[in-house]
Amino acid sequence: MTELSEPGTPFVVSIHDVAPASAEPCRRWLADLDERGVPATLLIVPGPWRGPALPEDPALVAWLREAEQRGHELSLHGYAHEGVQGGSGPRQLVNRVLARGCAEFCALDEAEARHRLEDGLAVLDLVGIKPVGFTPPGWLASPGAYRALKALGFRYTTSHLAVHDLSSGRRLAMFALSHRPGGFGERFGARLMRHAGARWARRGTPFRIALHPQDLARPGLREAALDAIDAALAAGARPYTYARLVETYPRRRPTGTTGPAGRATTQHPVRRVRSGK
Repeated sequence: MTELSEPGTPFVVSIHDVAPASAEPCRRWLADLDERGVPATLLIVPGPWRGPALPEDPALVAWLREAEQRGHELSLHGYAHEGVQGGSGPRQLVNRVLARGCAEFCALDEAEARHRLEDGLAVLDLVGIKPVGFTPPGWLASPGAYRALKALGFRYTTSHLAVHDLSSGRRLAMFALSHRPGGFGERFGARLMRHAGARWARRGTPFRIALHPQDLARPGLREAALDAIDAALAAGARPYTYARLVETYPRRRPTGTTGPAGRATTQHPVRRVRSGK
């Protein structure tokens, strides 16, 4: 394992499925993170998903731009966040069981993936958002999708187990903790999230916490996620956006060295905002 040159175990908090249909719970999640001064990566679904496309909601667009000004990152999260036909039997099974039918990029060839990525980028460009990263819905992407991402100049992508620097080809092992609201394993997942953050922060193991709009519809899931974030911060862990993490990654040092490698760079924390709730 390698360590970032900045002190503290790195962790990333992402808010998934940001779209007009999910705007209210996404705002609530971000308010929770603003109160803690934690920068988030907002994963945007730009096309029509359970409602209108992003450009049809100017209030949401303005909110996203304001969040970006405060230090949060805006990232692409597919185009329509819906599974597509095709692919091998195992890939389709993974789409249905693990990704609940939303694995839009798990079975696409390079041309199909590029077309959807370009559609998503075009919609975001209409509202002045220019992402450098991509997280596929369900964290599932085909080899063709990876090739398309590189060809289009994306800096990074993510999977369930890692963050992938597409410029250097490096892979940062970083498990993503995520709830399974209303499904098998919901209680176990909540317990894991609540306790793993502090444990991994103390051990120096990088990790991620993924927040979804539907988490807020289930009792106890918001509290479990915030407990995990608070415990990680109390243990000295350092929150990053994906873009900031990948930017810092080339300045990483080998395992076994002590102290910062050279001069530590300056972290850009999100401006802390107190909620009236």
